[in-house]
This record gives sequence, C-alpha cells and structure tokens, in this order.
Amino acid sequence: MKFQTLDLPLRKKRHETRKQAPKIASLIVLAILLSVISVYSPPLRFRKFSEASSPLDSLKESINTSLQSLPCRPEDDGSQPCSNTEEGEPEARPEIVEKCDLFAGEWVPNPDAPYYTNTTCYVIQEHQNCLKYGRPDLDFLKWRWKPDGCELPTFDPHQFLELVRGKSIAFVGDSVSRNHMQSLFCLLSKVLYPEEISSTTDESRQWKYKEYNFKISILWAPYLVRSAETTSPNDKARSFGLYLDEFDENWTTKIEGYDYVVISGGHWFFRPAMLYENGRIVGCLYCPQENVTHVTPLFSYQRAFRTAFRALNSLGNFKGVTFLRTFAPQHFENGTWDSGGNCVRKRPYKRNEILLADNNLEMYKIQLQELKIAQKEGSKRGLKFRLFDATKPMLLRPDGHPSIYGHWPSQTVEMPNDCVHWCLPGPIDTWNDFFLELLKREESEKSVA
Repeated sequence: MKFQTLDLPLRKKRHETRKQAPKIASLIVLAILLSVISVYSPPLRFRKFSEASSPLDSLKESINTSLQSLPCRPEDDGSQPCSNTEEGEPEARPEIVEKCDLFAGEWVPNPDAPYYTNTTCYVIQEHQNCLKYGRPDLDFLKWRWKPDGCELPTFDPHQFLELVRGKSIAFVGDSVSRNHMQSLFCLLSKVLYPEEISSTTDESRQWKYKEYNFKISILWAPYLVRSAETTSPNDKARSFGLYLDEFDENWTTKIEGYDYVVISGGHWFFRPAMLYENGRIVGCLYCPQENVTHVTPLFSYQRAFRTAFRALNSLGNFKGVTFLRTFAPQHFENGTWDSGGNCVRKRPYKRNEILLADNNLEMYKIQLQELKIAQKEGSKRGLKFRLFDATKPMLLRPDGHPSIYGHWPSQTVEMPNDCVHWCLPGPIDTWNDFFLELLKREESEKSVA
C-alpha cells in the first residue's frame, strides 16, 4: 500500500495591506522558502486557563441546542441576517443523540495500550512511524480518553466489522484524514487487511474487506471545493485558485453510494490562494497583488464548508450519514515551523491548562455554525449530519506528534518538525474509539425509529 508524501503546515504571515507594499518582496521570498512544505497553517498560541470551563464547553453546548443559539451565517455581502430561522418557522430537530457527551473529558493512564505496533501494521507511512525512527519516550502511547460521566469502550475490530458489514465509508479531506483512515486500518489489522480495489495512482484510493463486503475510501479534497494549482516554472509556493461556490467533483460525483462520510479540513486553508465566487475574483490570501482584496483564511474556510455541505444536501441519491470531524490543532511551541518550533512534550495537558484561541477557535466556531445550517437543510430530506469533535480531545495531546521522529537523524531531509500529523500507534487511534461508538449510536437510533 503506497501513499504520497508528507503534508505539513507552513507559517502564517501577518496580513499584508497595500499600504505595506515594501514588504511584498519579503512575501515572495518567503513563498519560495515554503516550497518544501505542502500545507500552510498558523502556529498555535497557548495560554494558561485557570477556570474549570472553557469556550470549548460553551461551544459544545451550543451545538446541542437550537439553531437560534448560534450566530447567524454571514451573507455574501458580509451582512448578518438577524436569525437562522424565520418567525414562526419550526426549528430543525436536534441531530445529536442525547447521551453522554463523548468529547468532554480527560486523558487518563492506560497501561494496556497500544493495541498494535509499527511491526504488526504495514500501512504506517514513514513520517508517522515514530517507533521505527527511535522516539525514546513511549509514555505517549499509554493514555485513553475518559468522557465525563461514562466510559468510551476500546475499539473492538470484530464489532466494528460486523457493524459495517455490507456498508461503505468515505473519508473526505486532506492528509490528516488519511492519517485517520490509516489508524483504522491498523486497528482492524488484528482481524484482517483489506484488498485495494482502486486502479488510480493519485491520492483518492479505495479498499474492500471482502469477507464483510465492506468498502472504505479516501477521497482527496484538501479544500473541499474545486481548486486548481496555479503553478508556473517560477511559482515554487504552489499557490492555488479556490472556487469557493463550486463543488469539487473529485469527491462529490463519487459520494452518493456511501453509507457513512467523514468530512474534514483545516491546515490547507493557510496556503497562498486566489479566491473566486461566481467566476470572479473576490479576494486573495497572502498574495503580492495590490489590486485585490486581501482576506483572512477564515473567509475561504467558512465558504468551503458551506459549499461542501450544500453539495451533500443537493445530491438526489445520497442517503448516508455525514460526520463532520472537526480539525485537530497543531502544537508548535517555542517558535514556528521554520524558526525552531517543535512539539517535545511527553504528557497530555489537563483541560484547564490550555485554551483554544485565535484562528483555531474561530475555525472551530465556523465548523459548528456550518454544521447546524447543514443539519437544518438536511432534515428536510431526512439526511443526518453529526458532530465528530476531534478538536477538544486533541488540543490536549501535544505529545502525540512525530516531531523529529519521521526519519533517521542522519538523513538529510527538507522538512520541518511535524507537529500536525500523529504518530501511529498514537492518540489518533482514539478517533476510531469515537467512530465506533458514533456508529453504534446510529444503529441504535435506527432500531428504535
């Protein structure tokens, strides 16, 4: 099983206005320097947080309440409608099963982990193979997620395969989505491996567990919307054109037959880009042009999720359940990716030790807002959009990234420390603990419907 190479974030630069024209040359030089990396993302800024609760708790409460409890979605002209529902219009029925909140909790010691190793699972990519490349501390493997008020069962591969017998799952997103899928392969490898049934050599691939008639795919869509790489011989920054109101047919034309879709996106939205809507330029991100409106990454992020959910709601034959897996924060400390930043912590944070902030917090809010809007629209057709909150648990795991352990120290490689992807085995395996429990809840809801 072959996968293409590493995607990593790149340093976020401050917004350059037309009044700062002398700095344009510096931006161009920076773009060339960034050519060795394939994802842009801002450094996470951590702050101590002494209270028992955090903005994450209030945000999660809002996703479990009515549409009216969330801020209205900005219109294309930047205005805010007064509410998400018209007067007298009934609210969309709640989409979150009212059970224990799986995503509010703490990491607790787990001496039984890990449940596979880098020698028992062959699908681990080199840059995530932390054990192979000599990571000396192994305590990062010995934790499990403990939700408040209940237990999250450890992933059972037999139970999972029986649950998905005759079904199909698609992961739609970027390299972190692929990281998630590879973790699932490794956890299922205790029972059997799948057979690849795709004939393509690109990032979109498909496998089948024939004994269970179960199909699993990765549909490569780092921006979720139609995009085009605007490279030229002198464009080493690999900038993109993003068509924010157009479907990415690389996945939207293939998704209708899937029973479950896990959609996600994040770090790619900090790459230089020219932004289009209705076929015309509406802004740019980190571009040197002075005659274009400069916007923040949040502009394209919100519109991309809006379009992706609109695509799912517009497909006439799509009947599946969509899980929005919220983004997993990066953990660079003591510098950015290109100035010595690294992730060297050896233990998880407690939830009162760190706070999601700045762009990361705004991205999380956007995902929740767009999810609620998609739920409202989907309810008209009986479609389900569910929350898969990876943000809160993974914010607490700065110890789970490959850091320097994606290659031998003696190797000359042009890549920064990796504080974006996750070691395998590692804390990302918990995503499949979550996933199995979410699927069990879906089946339980069907049985009582």
